[in-house]
Amino acid sequence: MMAGRSAPAPPSAAISQYVLKVHSRCDLSCDHCYVYEHVDQTWRGRPREMAAATLDAAAARIAEHATARDLPVVHVVLHGGEPLLLGPARMRQILNGLRTVIDPVAPLDLRLQTNGVRLDPAFCDLFVEYDVKVGVSLDGDRVANDRHRRFANGASSHDPVRQALALLRRPEYRASYAGILCTVDVANDPEAVYAALLAEEPPRIDLLLPHHTWDHPPVRPGGSPTPYADWLGRIYRRWVNDGRPVSIRLFDALCPGGTPAGTEAVGLGPADLLVVETDGTWEQTDSLKVAYDGAAGTGRTVFDHTVDEAARHPGVATRQTGLAGLSSICQSCPVVARCGGGLYAHRYRSGAGFDNPSVYCADLRKLISIIDRHPPGSAPTVDRAAAPRPPGEIPPPRRSPDRPDAEPVPLDVERILDDLAGGGGGPESIAFLVDAELAIVRALLAASRDATAPGPGWDLLVDLDTTAPATLRTVLRHPFLRPRLTSLLSGPRQPGSRSPEPDPVAALAAAAAVRAGISAEVQVPVAGGEVFLPTLGAFWMPSTGIDTVVLTVRPGGFRLLAGSEPYDVRLDEPAGWPSGWRPTRRSGLPGHEVIIEDLDPARDCYGQSVRERLAERPAADLVETVTEAWRLAERDVPRHATAMRVGMRAVVPLDTSPTGALRSATARAAFGAVAVGPVADPETLAVLLVHEWQHSKLGAVLDLYDLVEPGSPVRLSVPWRPDPRPAEGVLQGAYAHLAIAEVWHARAVADRPADRTAATHADRFHRWTGEALDELAASRSLTAAGDRFVAGLGRALAGLVRG
Repeated sequence: MMAGRSAPAPPSAAISQYVLKVHSRCDLSCDHCYVYEHVDQTWRGRPREMAAATLDAAAARIAEHATARDLPVVHVVLHGGEPLLLGPARMRQILNGLRTVIDPVAPLDLRLQTNGVRLDPAFCDLFVEYDVKVGVSLDGDRVANDRHRRFANGASSHDPVRQALALLRRPEYRASYAGILCTVDVANDPEAVYAALLAEEPPRIDLLLPHHTWDHPPVRPGGSPTPYADWLGRIYRRWVNDGRPVSIRLFDALCPGGTPAGTEAVGLGPADLLVVETDGTWEQTDSLKVAYDGAAGTGRTVFDHTVDEAARHPGVATRQTGLAGLSSICQSCPVVARCGGGLYAHRYRSGAGFDNPSVYCADLRKLISIIDRHPPGSAPTVDRAAAPRPPGEIPPPRRSPDRPDAEPVPLDVERILDDLAGGGGGPESIAFLVDAELAIVRALLAASRDATAPGPGWDLLVDLDTTAPATLRTVLRHPFLRPRLTSLLSGPRQPGSRSPEPDPVAALAAAAAVRAGISAEVQVPVAGGEVFLPTLGAFWMPSTGIDTVVLTVRPGGFRLLAGSEPYDVRLDEPAGWPSGWRPTRRSGLPGHEVIIEDLDPARDCYGQSVRERLAERPAADLVETVTEAWRLAERDVPRHATAMRVGMRAVVPLDTSPTGALRSATARAAFGAVAVGPVADPETLAVLLVHEWQHSKLGAVLDLYDLVEPGSPVRLSVPWRPDPRPAEGVLQGAYAHLAIAEVWHARAVADRPADRTAATHADRFHRWTGEALDELAASRSLTAAGDRFVAGLGRALAGLVRG
C-alpha cells in the first residue's frame, strides 16, 4: 500500500429494509415508548415532519442501492412518532414519491406502522390506492392496552384503536391489514391478551419484549428469573392447542425449522435495515435508542452518503456478521441459532457495550424449551382422555402425529438432556447448566438495580466485567447470591419504593477486585454488625452503629476504614489478621475450590437450621471429612465426581437433628451448594454429597425445561415415603436414588471388607428408583422432554444391572 493512502472501506452487505421516520411527534403518551421515554432524546432536535427534499433524497438513495445490488424487492416502513399526523394530503405526496422513484427499479413493499387513533376511511382509501400494508399497535384488552397506551391527558386509546382495526377488517380495506404489534407486559393476563388480539382477526401478530438493557433491566415480579418466557409460553401453548389460527412472528421464527423472523429480535440473519430520520440522518435500528443517547447514530445523511456508506458504519457491520458478532457466551450456547443472541439493543451494558447476551437470555432459552416440548402440530398440552399406559412401560417421546419421524426437541437439547438423564452428565453439560444459572443471576442482579439505590459499586462491577471477567464470574457463581437477590426483589415494600435490604453489589465488586488484585476503593455495607465479602470471608466490626465502611484493595489483601479506624487484612498472612476477620474456609481438594460456607447470611435457605460459624477444630474436622469424602466419590463414581468438580462450589454445615438422624439438603435457588449435618464418616458423607448434588443439578435442569406438565395435580406413591408425592418430587427422588444405587453398586463390586452391606443398599436403591420410574411413566404427567428424560434414567438403571 502506498504511503499516505488509507485502506478502502470494506464492502457492505445489501440493505433491503428501510424505516422512514416521516413524523417525529406522537399523539399518544405511551410510557414504554423507546423513542420518547428512554435515554436517547435526539428526537427533540429534529423536524416534526420529513421535508419533501429529504424524502426525495432518501428515495433516490434507496433506488440507487437497489439498482446497484439488483435487489429483488425493497421494503419501506413509514414510521414515527405517528405517521398519520402528516394528514392525508402530505401522506399522498410521500406515497406517490416513493412509488414513482423506487418501483421502476425494484418492487416496493410499502408498509406503515401506526397507533391507529387517527385512521379513517380517507387514509384507508389512500392505502388501498398505493398498496400500503398497515400495522396497528394494540397491547390487548382494555386493561392491558391502557396500562401504557394512553393520551397525554390519561384518556384511554382502546376504543379508537379498535375502531381503526374494525375499518381494516372491512372487505374493501382488508388487503391493507398487515397485523397487530403488541408489547409484552407480564402484569397483564396473557390469555386475555391473546384472546383480545385474536378477536381483531389480524393476519399476523407481533409479540415484542419491552426494550430494556442490562443497565435498565426489565421488571421481574417476585424475583422470577424467567417471567417473560412463562408469560409467552402460556400464549404459545394456547396458540398450538388452537391450531395456530394466526401467524405469530416470534413463535414462527423460534419453532424448529421455523420461518425467517424478518426482524433482528431473534435468529442469526444479518442486519438488513437502516433508518432515515426526519432530518435525513441515516441511523441504525432505532431500538438502540434504549442503550444511550445517540446510540443509533451513524454520522451520515441521505444528502451526503450512499446506502453503502451508511451500511459500513461499525454498528451496522457488526450486526451483519451473524454468529461471529455475538458474545463468547452466546457463541457457545446450544440454542444460539434459534435466538441469535436476542435483539441487539437488549445486549447493552455500560462498560461492555453490546458484547453480552440479551438481558432476556434466560427467558429466550426457556421459551425455546417450551416450544420444543410442544412443537406445532403436536397433541394438546393436556390430554386426559388418552388411554393409560400399562404399568412399568416407559413411554417413547411424544411426537407430532403428522410428522411421526420428527423428534420433539432439537438435537442440541436432546444431547444435553440425554447426557444428564444418564445420571451423571459430562463436563460440557454441567458447564451448560453453570452458564444458565449464571445468566439467571446476572438477570436478577440487573433487576436489583431498580430495587436498590445504585451506588459506586455498580461502576466497579461493570469495570471488572471487562477487566477481570473470569474472577468476577467466580464471585457471581457464589451459590447464595441468587437467594439473596431473590429475597431483595421479592421483599414486601410499597410500589415505587426501594428495598430496605443493603445493595449486594458493592460487596460483590469488592470481593472480585480483591481476588483479582485490582486497585479499587468502594463503600461496602455493614449488616448485622459485619461486612460480608462473598467467597472471601466476613469482618466483625468492633464498633456499633456503622452502616458502611470504605474498602480499599491493597497488595495481597485490603483495608477497611470504619470512621477513622483502619483494619488491614492480608489474605496471605493469617498471623497478621485483625481479630474481627473470619476467612472463608476451603476444602483441601487439589485444583478445585469448594468452600465451607458458614458465614453467608443468605445460606439459611434450606428449611433447616444452619450452624453458626464453626470453631477451629470442628471446621478443620469438616474440611478433612469433605476432602476424604470427595476422594471416595472419585473412587466409587468418577463420572459423578467429575460433574461435581465442574458445578459444586460450597458445603453448608447444618445443625444436628434433634433425633440424631443424618441431615442433608439442597435449595433450588442455591445451585452448586449442598448442606449437611455433622457427619464424621467420610464414606457416609460421600453418599450424601452425591445424593444432594443430584438434586442441585436437576434443579438447574428444571430452571430451563419443564419435565413435568406445569400445574399437574398428579400425586404418586413411592417406596421411600409414606405419603403420595408430586410428580416433580418423585422425579427428584428417582434421580438422586439412581446415583446412590451407583455408589453402592460400585462398593459391592469392589467387595471390600468395610462394604459387606453394600449389595443390600444397592438393591434397595435400585428397586426404589425402578418403582419411581414406573410410576412416572404411567402417570401421563410428564412433558415430551420429561418422557425422554425418564426413559434415559430407565436405560441408565438397566445399564447399572448389566454392569
